[in-house]
Amino acid sequence: MTRFARIAATILALGFAAPAAAEEAGKSLSDLLKSLTGQSDPAGEKQAPASEAQIQLSFAPLVKATAPSVVNVYATTKVSQSPFFDDPFFGRFFGDAMPPRQASSLGSGVVVDASGLIVTNNHVIRDADEGEGGARGRARIRQPVLLQDETVDLAVLKIETPRPLVALALGDSDAMEVGDLVLAIGNPFGVGQTTTSGIVSALARSHIGVTDFGFFIQTDAAINPGNSGGALIDMQGSADRHQHRDLLQGGGSIGIGFAIPSNMVHAVVNAARTGQDFFERPWIGATFENVTAQVAEALGLERPTGALVTDVDPQGPAATAGLKAGDLVLAVNGVEVTQPDALGYRIATLPVGGKALLTVWRQGKAMELALTTARAPEGSAAALATVDGASPFAGAKVAELSPRLAQKLRLPENAKGVAIVEVDARSPAAQFGMQPGDIVRSVNGAEIVMPTA
Repeated sequence: MTRFARIAATILALGFAAPAAAEEAGKSLSDLLKSLTGQSDPAGEKQAPASEAQIQLSFAPLVKATAPSVVNVYATTKVSQSPFFDDPFFGRFFGDAMPPRQASSLGSGVVVDASGLIVTNNHVIRDADEGEGGARGRARIRQPVLLQDETVDLAVLKIETPRPLVALALGDSDAMEVGDLVLAIGNPFGVGQTTTSGIVSALARSHIGVTDFGFFIQTDAAINPGNSGGALIDMQGSADRHQHRDLLQGGGSIGIGFAIPSNMVHAVVNAARTGQDFFERPWIGATFENVTAQVAEALGLERPTGALVTDVDPQGPAATAGLKAGDLVLAVNGVEVTQPDALGYRIATLPVGGKALLTVWRQGKAMELALTTARAPEGSAAALATVDGASPFAGAKVAELSPRLAQKLRLPENAKGVAIVEVDARSPAAQFGMQPGDIVRSVNGAEIVMPTA
């Protein structure tokens, strides 16, 4: 196993975005892109330490103010002693002979509401039968899970507490810049709460294999196993990002850690407050693809950038806003969009019913389209059907795909067909290798459709 053989430690991130200025019609595409990327306000620029006295300033007051909001999270999972016990035949004879053992995981969490809401990474409590949390000098408290979502690797827990907790304010993750000082607070290796310092190393990192939304903040603050779910603090004392993953094998930090922007955490926490058990992404009814070098050259771009519209649902919010196939989306609320993942991130941080101003390049002209997001439609066949009888699909629950179901199953929102939603582990469907998320389009050449009521 190489040094980079697994991804272990984690940072969550908390933040929010401020819209930038709109674009003037008639600009060239090159000028338009330059104006989108040059949005910093000279009057609000940050300053480096100007004297030896400033360099010797301490982070201690900041740590004292924020550390009580970072807690330890413990999760316990029952693990079968043998894979044969999941088999119906062997389980009948030996299933009760060796009770399942318990496997524990340890991570961190951040109090985001004084009433007892805690946000952590989903992988810390994934498949857990029960979870506990505690801070320094406080007894462990069992925590019901309000929301878990693997696509963004976030989970929200709820503590019943006799007194208000110390909550950490969500910062503005879009305001962060490369070089900003940050503190990472968590519980590495279970040794106890630990604070490390560093800087923001890079922004908008993608394709690191953690979640569906590749828009991470990179930091060199030391992060180790157990830091997962902790906070990355800016110099104003707000949680600008939630600690995510560090690439290491199990030793010390190698200085490459990632954080989920607080914009995303804010959206997920709001979803939990409204009673959602998974993060419901706003729906716009359009699909996008990357701009290739050939397309960029045809459009007069100096580099491939933006999200190219490939398809628009005629009944969706994108069509209502006037978006068309072939349009190039360059910005959302004045913030540049460099590729479809970035556009998906910007839309996902909006509430359902939220408004966005899209900067679009169409036939040599820039225009702005006002978009209102909507709830993903459930479809005409939202009800589940369980397959039984003498069938390879016996034991599987299926449903016709809709945009909302596709979200739950982590499938493209325009996917068509009948999807497998659940599979009984001891059923013929499981033995044939079927899994949730599989799409069945035809059997023996016959198209599969769900029966209508």
